[in-house]
Amino acid sequence: MDSRVKLGISTCPNDTFAFHGLITRAVDWRGLEFDVELIDIQQLNDRLFADDFDVAKTSFHAALLLAEQTVVLPSGSALGYGVGPLLLSARAGETPGDSSQVTLCPGEHTTAALLYRLFYPGTTRVEHVVFSDIMPRLRNAAADFGVCIHEGRFTWEDQGLGLVEDLGTRWERETGAPLPLGGIVAQRRLPRETTERVQHVIRDSLDYALANPDAALPTMRQYAQEFDDEVLMKHVELYVNDWTVDLGETGRQALAELSRRAVEAGLAGGAGNEAPTLEVFEPGC
Repeated sequence: MDSRVKLGISTCPNDTFAFHGLITRAVDWRGLEFDVELIDIQQLNDRLFADDFDVAKTSFHAALLLAEQTVVLPSGSALGYGVGPLLLSARAGETPGDSSQVTLCPGEHTTAALLYRLFYPGTTRVEHVVFSDIMPRLRNAAADFGVCIHEGRFTWEDQGLGLVEDLGTRWERETGAPLPLGGIVAQRRLPRETTERVQHVIRDSLDYALANPDAALPTMRQYAQEFDDEVLMKHVELYVNDWTVDLGETGRQALAELSRRAVEAGLAGGAGNEAPTLEVFEPGC
Protein backbone atom coordinates (compact mmCIF):
# COMPACT_ATOMS: atom_id res chain seq x y z
CA MET A 1 0.00 0.00 0.00
CA ASP A 2 1.37 3.43 -1.01
CA SER A 3 1.20 5.49 2.17
CA ARG A 4 1.55 8.94 0.52
CA VAL A 5 -1.72 10.82 -0.02
CA LYS A 6 -1.94 14.11 -1.92
CA LEU A 7 -4.70 16.03 -0.13
CA GLY A 8 -6.28 19.29 -1.24
CA ILE A 9 -8.54 21.37 0.99
CA SER A 10 -9.95 24.86 0.75
CA THR A 11 -8.79 27.90 2.68
CA CYS A 12 -12.27 28.59 4.07
CA PRO A 13 -12.54 28.57 7.88
CA ASN A 14 -14.69 25.46 8.15
CA ASP A 15 -11.99 23.42 6.37
CA THR A 16 -9.03 24.91 8.22
CA PHE A 17 -10.96 24.30 11.46
CA ALA A 18 -11.87 20.72 10.58
CA PHE A 19 -8.41 19.83 9.23
CA HIS A 20 -6.32 21.68 11.82
CA GLY A 21 -5.65 18.44 13.69
CA LEU A 22 -4.53 16.72 10.49
CA ILE A 23 -2.45 19.65 9.22
CA THR A 24 -0.58 20.03 12.52
CA ARG A 25 -0.37 16.28 13.20
CA ALA A 26 -2.30 16.75 16.44
CA VAL A 27 -4.03 13.51 15.41
CA ASP A 28 -2.45 10.24 14.36
CA TRP A 29 -2.01 9.94 10.59
CA ARG A 30 -2.57 6.17 10.92
CA GLY A 31 0.50 5.20 8.90
CA LEU A 32 -0.23 7.59 6.02
CA GLU A 33 1.92 10.50 4.81
CA PHE A 34 -0.20 13.50 3.79
CA ASP A 35 0.99 16.10 1.32
CA VAL A 36 -1.51 18.90 2.06
CA GLU A 37 -2.26 21.85 -0.22
CA LEU A 38 -4.68 24.64 0.69
CA ILE A 39 -6.18 26.59 -2.24
CA ASP A 40 -9.40 28.22 -3.43
CA ILE A 41 -12.39 25.93 -4.02
CA GLN A 42 -12.54 26.48 -7.79
CA GLN A 43 -8.82 25.74 -8.01
CA LEU A 44 -9.54 22.52 -6.13
CA ASN A 45 -12.29 21.68 -8.60
CA ASP A 46 -10.01 22.37 -11.57
CA ARG A 47 -7.15 20.37 -10.09
CA LEU A 48 -9.46 17.44 -9.40
CA PHE A 49 -10.53 17.44 -13.05
CA ALA A 50 -6.82 17.35 -13.88
CA ASP A 51 -6.38 14.36 -11.51
CA ASP A 52 -3.89 16.24 -9.33
CA PHE A 53 -5.19 15.03 -5.96
CA ASP A 54 -5.83 11.66 -4.34
CA VAL A 55 -8.31 13.18 -1.89
CA ALA A 56 -9.77 16.68 -1.95
CA LYS A 57 -12.53 19.02 -0.89
CA THR A 58 -14.71 19.80 -3.88
CA SER A 59 -17.98 21.46 -4.71
CA PHE A 60 -20.79 18.92 -4.97
CA HIS A 61 -21.50 20.23 -8.47
CA ALA A 62 -17.96 19.19 -9.46
CA ALA A 63 -18.40 15.91 -7.57
CA LEU A 64 -21.44 15.14 -9.73
CA LEU A 65 -19.32 15.56 -12.84
CA LEU A 66 -16.56 13.40 -11.32
CA ALA A 67 -18.84 10.68 -9.95
CA GLU A 68 -17.33 7.94 -12.11
CA GLN A 69 -13.82 8.70 -10.82
CA THR A 70 -14.45 9.49 -7.15
CA VAL A 71 -16.38 8.52 -4.03
CA VAL A 72 -17.66 10.92 -1.36
CA LEU A 73 -16.25 10.40 2.13
CA PRO A 74 -18.88 10.42 4.90
CA SER A 75 -16.95 13.02 6.96
CA GLY A 76 -15.88 16.54 6.05
CA SER A 77 -18.86 17.88 4.11
CA ALA A 78 -20.35 21.37 4.26
CA LEU A 79 -24.08 20.74 4.29
CA GLY A 80 -26.91 22.17 6.30
CA TYR A 81 -29.72 24.66 6.77
CA GLY A 82 -28.94 28.37 6.63
CA VAL A 83 -25.60 27.79 4.92
CA GLY A 84 -26.40 28.84 1.37
CA PRO A 85 -24.65 31.39 -0.82
CA LEU A 86 -26.11 34.88 -1.03
CA LEU A 87 -27.01 36.63 -4.27
CA LEU A 88 -25.87 40.21 -3.68
CA SER A 89 -26.35 43.38 -5.73
CA ALA A 90 -24.07 46.37 -6.18
CA ARG A 91 -27.14 48.62 -5.90
CA ALA A 92 -29.90 47.89 -3.41
CA GLY A 93 -33.26 46.97 -4.91
CA GLU A 94 -32.01 45.58 -8.22
CA THR A 95 -32.69 42.02 -9.38
CA PRO A 96 -31.22 40.01 -12.27
CA GLY A 97 -33.19 40.22 -15.48
CA ASP A 98 -31.11 41.96 -18.14
CA SER A 99 -28.63 40.16 -20.40
CA SER A 100 -26.37 43.23 -20.30
CA GLN A 101 -25.92 42.81 -16.55
CA VAL A 102 -23.01 40.83 -15.09
CA THR A 103 -23.22 38.33 -12.24
CA LEU A 104 -19.99 37.18 -10.61
CA CYS A 105 -19.81 33.55 -9.46
CA PRO A 106 -16.98 31.87 -7.52
CA GLY A 107 -16.17 29.26 -10.18
CA GLU A 108 -17.86 27.35 -12.98
CA HIS A 109 -18.19 24.11 -11.06
CA THR A 110 -19.04 25.51 -7.62
CA THR A 111 -22.38 24.62 -6.06
CA ALA A 112 -22.97 28.37 -5.68
CA ALA A 113 -22.79 28.81 -9.46
CA LEU A 114 -25.02 25.76 -9.93
CA LEU A 115 -27.68 27.25 -7.66
CA TYR A 116 -27.58 30.56 -9.54
CA ARG A 117 -28.07 28.74 -12.84
CA LEU A 118 -30.89 26.66 -11.37
CA PHE A 119 -32.79 29.64 -9.96
CA TYR A 120 -31.86 32.46 -12.41
CA PRO A 121 -31.27 30.74 -15.76
CA GLY A 122 -30.39 33.04 -18.63
CA THR A 123 -31.03 36.27 -16.73
CA THR A 124 -27.55 37.84 -16.87
CA ARG A 125 -24.07 37.28 -18.23
CA VAL A 126 -22.03 35.19 -15.78
CA GLU A 127 -18.35 35.72 -15.05
CA HIS A 128 -16.32 33.44 -12.80
CA VAL A 129 -13.77 34.96 -10.42
CA VAL A 130 -12.02 34.00 -7.18
CA PHE A 131 -14.59 34.28 -4.38
CA SER A 132 -12.58 36.93 -2.53
CA ASP A 133 -12.81 39.27 -5.55
CA ILE A 134 -16.60 39.29 -5.72
CA MET A 135 -17.52 41.81 -3.04
CA PRO A 136 -14.70 44.27 -3.89
CA ARG A 137 -15.83 44.29 -7.51
CA LEU A 138 -19.44 44.86 -6.45
CA ARG A 139 -18.37 47.74 -4.21
CA ASN A 140 -16.50 49.27 -7.16
CA ALA A 141 -19.53 48.79 -9.45
CA ALA A 142 -17.44 46.55 -11.72
CA ALA A 143 -20.35 44.07 -11.80
CA ASP A 144 -24.07 44.16 -11.06
CA PHE A 145 -24.54 41.02 -8.97
CA GLY A 146 -22.42 38.46 -7.19
CA VAL A 147 -22.93 35.08 -5.57
CA CYS A 148 -21.18 35.38 -2.22
CA ILE A 149 -19.76 32.48 -0.18
CA HIS A 150 -17.57 31.99 2.90
CA GLU A 151 -17.01 34.81 5.39
CA GLY A 152 -18.68 37.43 3.21
CA ARG A 153 -22.00 36.00 4.27
CA PHE A 154 -21.48 37.80 7.57
CA THR A 155 -19.97 41.06 6.29
CA TRP A 156 -21.92 42.10 3.16
CA GLU A 157 -24.11 44.64 5.00
CA ASP A 158 -21.07 46.43 6.39
CA GLN A 159 -19.83 46.79 2.81
CA GLY A 160 -22.97 48.57 1.61
CA LEU A 161 -24.22 45.84 -0.71
CA GLY A 162 -27.80 44.78 -1.34
CA LEU A 163 -29.29 41.33 -0.73
CA VAL A 164 -31.28 39.94 -3.66
CA GLU A 165 -31.87 36.45 -2.25
CA ASP A 166 -30.44 33.81 0.03
CA LEU A 167 -30.09 30.95 -2.46
CA GLY A 168 -29.82 28.41 0.35
CA THR A 169 -33.13 29.51 1.84
CA ARG A 170 -34.74 29.11 -1.55
CA TRP A 171 -33.28 25.62 -1.89
CA GLU A 172 -34.63 24.68 1.55
CA ARG A 173 -38.07 26.09 0.73
CA GLU A 174 -38.32 24.21 -2.54
CA THR A 175 -36.80 20.89 -1.44
CA GLY A 176 -37.18 20.66 2.34
CA ALA A 177 -33.61 19.32 2.37
CA PRO A 178 -30.38 20.74 3.79
CA LEU A 179 -28.18 22.31 1.12
CA PRO A 180 -25.14 20.23 0.12
CA LEU A 181 -22.33 22.66 -0.75
CA GLY A 182 -19.16 20.61 -0.84
CA GLY A 183 -17.55 17.48 0.45
CA ILE A 184 -14.39 15.37 0.54
CA VAL A 185 -13.92 12.98 -2.35
CA ALA A 186 -11.36 10.23 -2.82
CA GLN A 187 -10.20 8.80 -6.12
CA ARG A 188 -11.60 5.36 -6.83
CA ARG A 189 -8.11 4.26 -7.89
CA LEU A 190 -6.93 4.36 -4.25
CA PRO A 191 -6.77 1.03 -2.42
CA ARG A 192 -9.78 0.60 -0.15
CA GLU A 193 -7.51 0.38 2.90
CA THR A 194 -5.98 3.77 2.07
CA THR A 195 -9.37 5.41 1.61
CA GLU A 196 -10.56 3.91 4.88
CA ARG A 197 -7.54 5.27 6.77
CA VAL A 198 -8.02 8.71 5.22
CA GLN A 199 -11.66 8.73 6.34
CA HIS A 200 -10.67 7.79 9.90
CA VAL A 201 -7.97 10.51 10.05
CA ILE A 202 -10.45 13.14 8.82
CA ARG A 203 -13.00 12.01 11.40
CA ASP A 204 -10.31 12.13 14.10
CA SER A 205 -9.33 15.65 13.00
CA LEU A 206 -12.95 16.81 13.16
CA ASP A 207 -13.43 15.29 16.61
CA TYR A 208 -10.22 16.99 17.79
CA ALA A 209 -11.34 20.42 16.50
CA LEU A 210 -14.78 20.11 18.06
CA ALA A 211 -13.22 19.19 21.40
CA ASN A 212 -10.54 21.94 21.15
CA PRO A 213 -12.06 24.76 19.05
CA ASP A 214 -9.69 27.51 20.18
CA ALA A 215 -6.68 25.41 19.20
CA ALA A 216 -7.66 25.70 15.53
CA LEU A 217 -7.77 29.52 15.48
CA PRO A 218 -4.10 30.07 14.47
CA THR A 219 -4.56 27.82 11.43
CA MET A 220 -7.84 29.51 10.55
CA ARG A 221 -6.31 33.00 10.82
CA GLN A 222 -3.41 32.00 8.59
CA TYR A 223 -5.65 31.36 5.59
CA ALA A 224 -8.79 33.45 6.19
CA GLN A 225 -9.88 36.47 4.17
CA GLU A 226 -11.55 37.87 7.30
CA PHE A 227 -9.35 38.02 10.41
CA ASP A 228 -11.94 38.75 13.08
CA ASP A 229 -12.04 35.72 15.37
CA GLU A 230 -15.74 36.16 16.08
CA VAL A 231 -16.53 36.05 12.35
CA LEU A 232 -14.33 32.99 11.90
CA MET A 233 -16.09 31.10 14.70
CA LYS A 234 -19.52 32.13 13.40
CA HIS A 235 -18.48 30.57 10.12
CA VAL A 236 -17.52 27.35 11.89
CA GLU A 237 -20.75 27.28 13.90
CA LEU A 238 -22.73 27.58 10.67
CA TYR A 239 -20.82 25.20 8.40
CA VAL A 240 -19.50 22.53 10.79
CA ASN A 241 -22.36 20.41 12.10
CA ASP A 242 -23.52 16.84 12.62
CA TRP A 243 -23.60 16.26 8.84
CA THR A 244 -19.94 17.35 8.67
CA VAL A 245 -19.11 14.61 11.13
CA ASP A 246 -21.19 12.09 9.14
CA LEU A 247 -23.50 12.68 6.18
CA GLY A 248 -26.05 10.15 7.41
CA GLU A 249 -29.22 9.29 5.52
CA THR A 250 -30.41 12.91 5.39
CA GLY A 251 -27.15 13.99 3.77
CA ARG A 252 -27.33 11.20 1.24
CA GLN A 253 -30.89 12.18 0.30
CA ALA A 254 -29.82 15.81 -0.12
CA LEU A 255 -27.07 14.72 -2.52
CA ALA A 256 -29.60 12.72 -4.53
CA GLU A 257 -31.91 15.76 -4.76
CA LEU A 258 -29.09 18.02 -5.95
CA SER A 259 -28.15 15.44 -8.56
CA ARG A 260 -31.73 15.15 -9.80
CA ARG A 261 -32.21 18.89 -10.17
CA ALA A 262 -28.86 19.39 -11.87
CA VAL A 263 -29.65 16.68 -14.41
CA GLU A 264 -33.14 18.04 -15.08
CA ALA A 265 -31.61 21.47 -15.75
CA GLY A 266 -29.02 19.99 -18.11
CA LEU A 267 -26.16 20.92 -15.79
CA ALA A 268 -24.96 17.38 -15.03
CA GLY A 269 -25.30 13.92 -16.50
CA GLY A 270 -24.01 12.27 -19.62
CA ALA A 271 -25.44 10.52 -22.61
CA GLY A 272 -29.14 9.89 -22.30
CA ASN A 273 -29.26 12.50 -19.51
CA GLU A 274 -28.66 9.78 -16.95
CA ALA A 275 -28.28 10.98 -13.40
CA PRO A 276 -24.75 10.68 -12.00
CA THR A 277 -24.49 8.63 -8.85
CA LEU A 278 -22.70 10.18 -5.89
CA GLU A 279 -21.51 7.11 -4.05
CA VAL A 280 -20.69 7.63 -0.38
CA PHE A 281 -17.79 5.52 0.86
CA GLU A 282 -18.69 3.11 3.65
CA PRO A 283 -15.73 2.45 5.94
CA GLY A 284 -15.40 -0.66 8.04
CA CYS A 285 -15.41 -0.61 11.81
